[in-house]
Amino acid sequence: MDFKPRTMENLTGWRQPRGEASLSDVHGSIAIRTSGPGWRRAISFVGPGYLVAVGYMDPGNWATSLAGGSKFGYALLTVALVSNIMAIVLQALCARLAIGSGRDLAQACRDAYGKPVAYVLWFMAEIAIVATDIAEVIGTAIGLNLIFGIPLEIGVLITALDVFLILYLQKLGFRWVEALIITLLGVIAACFAVQIALADPDWGGVIRGFAPTTEIVTNPEMLYLALGILGATVMPHNLYLHSGIVQTRAYGDTVPEKRQALKYATIDSTVALMFALLINAAILILAAATFNKAGQTDIVEIGQAHSLLAPLLGLAIAPTLFGIALICCGINSTVTATLAGQIVMEGFLHIKLPPWLRRLITRAIAIIPAAGVTIWYGDSGTAKLLILTQVVLSLQLSFAVFPLVMFTANKAKMGALVAPRYLTAFAMLIAIVIALLNIKLLFDFVLA
Repeated sequence: MDFKPRTMENLTGWRQPRGEASLSDVHGSIAIRTSGPGWRRAISFVGPGYLVAVGYMDPGNWATSLAGGSKFGYALLTVALVSNIMAIVLQALCARLAIGSGRDLAQACRDAYGKPVAYVLWFMAEIAIVATDIAEVIGTAIGLNLIFGIPLEIGVLITALDVFLILYLQKLGFRWVEALIITLLGVIAACFAVQIALADPDWGGVIRGFAPTTEIVTNPEMLYLALGILGATVMPHNLYLHSGIVQTRAYGDTVPEKRQALKYATIDSTVALMFALLINAAILILAAATFNKAGQTDIVEIGQAHSLLAPLLGLAIAPTLFGIALICCGINSTVTATLAGQIVMEGFLHIKLPPWLRRLITRAIAIIPAAGVTIWYGDSGTAKLLILTQVVLSLQLSFAVFPLVMFTANKAKMGALVAPRYLTAFAMLIAIVIALLNIKLLFDFVLA
């Protein structure tokens, strides 16, 4: 597909020019409507938000939600809600950064800081992506094992095929990648709708679960799971991903065009993340309504949850739906994590390689340690490892959130699309809360 990358506003707040556009092989490749009803123009921007939403319901999130729901019932639903509000604000800032500055978050870090700081941030981002991929690879492999009996080691290797899937779909057009993701999200939603109907949860308890409680902070075990849910919801790689893929739209160079693009991109991500909240809440509600209600408060393994669903719900189809949803989540998550890995590597290191080689390298960086861990641990200990990866993601989050908030608040860097002060203040509060919660987690871990 032939297209010309957009030109950039002459912004003076950066230490160096941007260089090659983010995801240059698909940058500005999707035409948008410039006239007609607003809803038709909004449809042109539908897609990136759902790729981002995938990261908010990945298999790592399943482990934390299953553990939280089985042990504490509906109490941690409030964490899922607060995490989702944080995600909506931060992802809106990602779209603002991309559209206002013409850079993804990785490029912005490289262009704003010196090489030593940029390399540290790159290393932190790679750790986050490796942790993400470990969760996604293990989750997909577990799903394949549960449904088809495929050994975990073989399942891990099968997940590597997503590289070729992305290459094929992007050759057809980035809209095909988005279509695959949205289709699989629909399957996931349908699977959980049936399971929730079978579980018949206490809806009064569900509503009370969304109310905040001080026990989450005072109970170290609950805080650990809460931070795991936070890490599984507001994920570092999603900030890099969104700031790159939103630029696949050919929204134009003028300030009015950019403002319109920001409006519709924000609507897209907000609606998609509300959908992600429904899925996340469904996982926790399912665990609370089945395992916690039956006194099974120590569910920590996805495979264990799968095997118990049939006797608890009384229907053999329940575990099958659970496994199908898990595989769909895993496929979706590995696709988006691979794209995020490409954005991080290209943005921070400014490398220029053929698309297939870039994706192969970024996938290998993540899947090799993931494969090693999966083969080493086997069936046992995978759930604890999944929860640990989500806590690692939470600890890495500040290294992406603080730069994002500072960049979007800088008029010299953002021009006319600089974030309003109220939005910056709210985002900074979110960043500080995340940092303080992480400090509390480390403090409890050291004393334990």
